[in-house]
Amino acid sequence: MSKLVTDKSKEPETMPHYALPHEIMYHIGLSREMTEGARYALVPGDPGRVEGLAKALDEKASFVCSHRDFTTWKARVSGETVLVMSTGMGGPCVTFAVEELARLGVTSFIRVGTTGSIQEDLNLGDLVINKGAVRRDGASRAYAPLAYPAMADMRITLALEEAARELKVPCKTGISVSTDSFWPGQERYDSFSGYVRKNLQGSLAEYRALGCTNFEMENATLFTLTSVLGLSAGSICGVVAKRTDSEAVAPKAVYELAERRFHQVVKRALEMLIGHFMVTL
Repeated sequence: MSKLVTDKSKEPETMPHYALPHEIMYHIGLSREMTEGARYALVPGDPGRVEGLAKALDEKASFVCSHRDFTTWKARVSGETVLVMSTGMGGPCVTFAVEELARLGVTSFIRVGTTGSIQEDLNLGDLVINKGAVRRDGASRAYAPLAYPAMADMRITLALEEAARELKVPCKTGISVSTDSFWPGQERYDSFSGYVRKNLQGSLAEYRALGCTNFEMENATLFTLTSVLGLSAGSICGVVAKRTDSEAVAPKAVYELAERRFHQVVKRALEMLIGHFMVTL
């Protein structure tokens, strides 16, 4: 009987590849010294949301750097440095953020952003905590086959849920649908052409019937990538469009309400997560 010969030289390298001292990450512009040993990173998409989020965590929060899509501030929560860094829009940008922050020692990521609800009981200004995502993105497929689930970390998800309950913030936990396209991918007809491919027509109603809670553009990549790399991720988003009523994005006042709410919830969740870590040491 012939023996199966395995060429060890062809096996993938799976050891963590951490940054060297003073090494600047090419895309995000950060080094280990600049991140001050941060383990947690909040990753909104919009660079314009970073400063407000960082200052909501810590009034003495400070700017670190801005490079490409990635604007970074740092704050202190329960005595620990927490990064707030924008990722830009969509899954491909998320991969740059996670890969390079992981090389700098970040182990836990929380997406903080906005979203469109597809359930009647999710209203404008409410928050959505996603425990998983439908992988309608493209970037996550570079890390795992489609059969691999895009799941949030349970510990982070439970902390976000408990914080929302404690603060009495309207909130729902569910599964998002992550797409690379804001218009046809989310079955929106208010684009330049108004055209949605036939295979996507009716998709909003189908996902609503399946119990999915919202459309957004980053969760599937974030959840898949962090799981594959042995990291942790969660997600909390404010509802700024109610797709069961309209395709329109809500006015500024709704954005401000959603932001105030997710600022409060994510800060309290971080306090819980960091406090629990300190207790278990």
